[in-house]
Amino acid sequence: MNITLPRKVISVAMIFLSSIWINPLSAQTIIRVNEATDGNGRYAMQMVRLALSKIDTRYDFKIDSSEVSQARNIADVAEGRADLLWAATNQEMEDQLLPIRIPLYKGLLGHRIFIINPASQVRFDRVKTFADLKSFSFGQGTTWADSNILASNGLTVVRTNKYQSLFYMVDGGRFDAFPRGVQEPWGELQSHPDLPLAVEKRIMLVYRMPFYLFTTKANTKLASDLELGLNRAIADGSFDRVFLNDPMVKDVLEKANLEQRLVFPLDNPTLPKETPVERPELWLDIDSLGKPAPAAMVDMVAE
Repeated sequence: MNITLPRKVISVAMIFLSSIWINPLSAQTIIRVNEATDGNGRYAMQMVRLALSKIDTRYDFKIDSSEVSQARNIADVAEGRADLLWAATNQEMEDQLLPIRIPLYKGLLGHRIFIINPASQVRFDRVKTFADLKSFSFGQGTTWADSNILASNGLTVVRTNKYQSLFYMVDGGRFDAFPRGVQEPWGELQSHPDLPLAVEKRIMLVYRMPFYLFTTKANTKLASDLELGLNRAIADGSFDRVFLNDPMVKDVLEKANLEQRLVFPLDNPTLPKETPVERPELWLDIDSLGKPAPAAMVDMVAE
């Protein structure tokens, strides 16, 4: 016996079936991200959008601008409450999260200069050896990879969970210096006009420190798409154009006086063995800052 269903029933059924198949797909293409965890959010999101512009999958963002600690942000991504974060890498980070191993700052983050109370400059002017530097204390985030790097090289580290607290702590003398990637401090000082802070003039620490995007271990699709998009941006030159034209990087070229600084190289015992140190196109040579390293052929894999 043939049964003819009313048109209205058929329409409702079609809407229901569509929701079953479409909604899960839509959920997979939403990226939940906190944009306010540190001063790198604007640049990191610029690179994320650049990468996604190079692929076919369309993603939308659900942006959270509330201030949270990096530890909370890591937990949110690891436990699936958020989808993406950016941070300097170490083995602990890569054990918890899935890294996209393209250094967003081309390794520049591992060149560290200091935010200080200006009254401390006269003490830093007297530094001649690494032993001299060990008499100073350095502020860092509790979960930051840099904290363990500095400590493992014999420097005194004062740790706190709140990124914003570090500026008030160095101003108040809780520690002597707040090491920052060379592209970071001028924008950060502009964001804290109420504090009479300055960039230290003479000294730079240098170590290998990739700054990656991370997602949850289960989100291999997002990780693969971001890696593919970033590799395509490197191959067509748009990655370097964004990097070299970023206001923070331009500040380095104009203000940091890198060639004249006293450099102390540090070991990074936390550097994962999978770090792509063999790809010269991913790294910037500090001796020719402002000029991208020679590009290698990037073997692009079709989606």
